[in-house]
Amino acid sequence: MMEWFLTVGGEKFNLFGPSHLVMLFLYVVGAFLLLFLHKKILSNHRLFQTIRWTFFTLLLACEITYQTWAAINGIWVHNLPFHLCGIAGLVGAAALFTLNKKLMVITFYIALIPALLALLTPDLSYDFPNFRYFKFFIHHITISLTAIFVAIIASESKAITFKGMLETYLYLVIYAFLAGLIINPWLNANYLFLSHPPVSATPLDWFGTGIWYRLNLGVVCFIVFFLQFLSYRPLQRKW
Repeated sequence: MMEWFLTVGGEKFNLFGPSHLVMLFLYVVGAFLLLFLHKKILSNHRLFQTIRWTFFTLLLACEITYQTWAAINGIWVHNLPFHLCGIAGLVGAAALFTLNKKLMVITFYIALIPALLALLTPDLSYDFPNFRYFKFFIHHITISLTAIFVAIIASESKAITFKGMLETYLYLVIYAFLAGLIINPWLNANYLFLSHPPVSATPLDWFGTGIWYRLNLGVVCFIVFFLQFLSYRPLQRKW
C-alpha cells in the first residue's frame, strides 16, 4: 500500500482507453442519477444529507491525500490547490458545508464545465493504478457532480442569476491577475495554465500564444459561464 502511495511512475496514461472510459461512464451515471432523481433528493432529507456529506468528504479527502502524496514525493509546490478545479473543490466543499447561496452559485459556474473538460482531457502522465489516477478522477467527478447537486438546491431559491454569473466571472478575473502576477512568479508555477497549456493535449492548445492565449482564456471562460446560465434557466423553471 505504501509503495503504491509513494510511486510517481507507472504505465503511460491512455486517453479514452479502458481505464479512462470506465471513469467517464461513472461520471455520466452519477450526473444522470442526480438529474433524474432531483425531486426525490430535495424531498428526502436523509438522501439529501447522505449525498451532501459524501461529496463533502470526498472533496476534502482527495485534497488532503493529494497534498500528502505531493509532499512525500517532493512535488508539493507545483501541486497546491491553486488551479481552477482545486479552487472549485474547496469552494464546493464550503458550499456543501454551509449551504451558502453565493458559494453555491460560484461552485456551479467554476466547477461544472472545467471539471468535465478535465475529465475528457486529463492532464495525467500515468494510468491505473498510479495514485494520481485515482485522485484525479475521483476528485474531478466529485467536483462536477457537486456543481450539479448545488444547482439543484439553488433551484428552490432561484439563486442562479445573470448577476451571479457576472460576479463569479469578476472573482475569477481578479484571482487570475493574482495568480499571474504573484502566485506563478513566486512559485515558478503555471496555475490556471496562464503561462502555457498543460503538457497533455487539451483544447487550450488552440488558444494561441502570449497575450492572445490569455485573452482567449478570458473570452472562452465568459462564453462558457454565459452558456451555463442560458442552459440552466429552462431547468430552473422545470425544477
